[in-house]
Amino acid sequence: MNPVKPISGGLGKAMIYVAWIIVLGILVLFFQNILDRRHNPNRTLVSHIDDSGRPTVVLKRNRTGHYLTNGAINGHPVEFLVDTGATDIAIPIDMADRLGLRPGMPRQYQTANGFITAYVTHIDELAIGPIVIRNVRASLNPGMGSMDILLGMSLLKQLEFTQRGDTLTLTPSAAR
Repeated sequence: MNPVKPISGGLGKAMIYVAWIIVLGILVLFFQNILDRRHNPNRTLVSHIDDSGRPTVVLKRNRTGHYLTNGAINGHPVEFLVDTGATDIAIPIDMADRLGLRPGMPRQYQTANGFITAYVTHIDELAIGPIVIRNVRASLNPGMGSMDILLGMSLLKQLEFTQRGDTLTLTPSAAR
């Protein structure tokens, strides 16, 4: 009768290393998902149709007090940050080609960091869940380092928005 031989030293160690790498990879994915949800708790949008038949989106505030949400510009997925202090939708100029946007006339904007020159553009279609707005003014900003797109008043003035506690409700204006 042959006794069971242990796996040779080199192969056994290699299998242990591979097992640890797999476990660490799973842990990284798990904790990255938790961090992503803290940054943008609205990755899966909560929406419904209100009593007047208009689509409504409900956003939760993230841990730093901001409202972020996934959406689309001209059919391309993006992440938005709601910014009532921004005049226009502000988009990093590095994203213009990917979103099908062309820089127009330069325009001066006053920001929290002073005056900047950005380029006027128009978005054919912007979507936040079931809310779709067409032909919206935006600006392409060469100084934006973030990949979040700021949802400014050029869009928000076309929506009714209500903040209660940690939620922000967006509904297309009845006058549209």
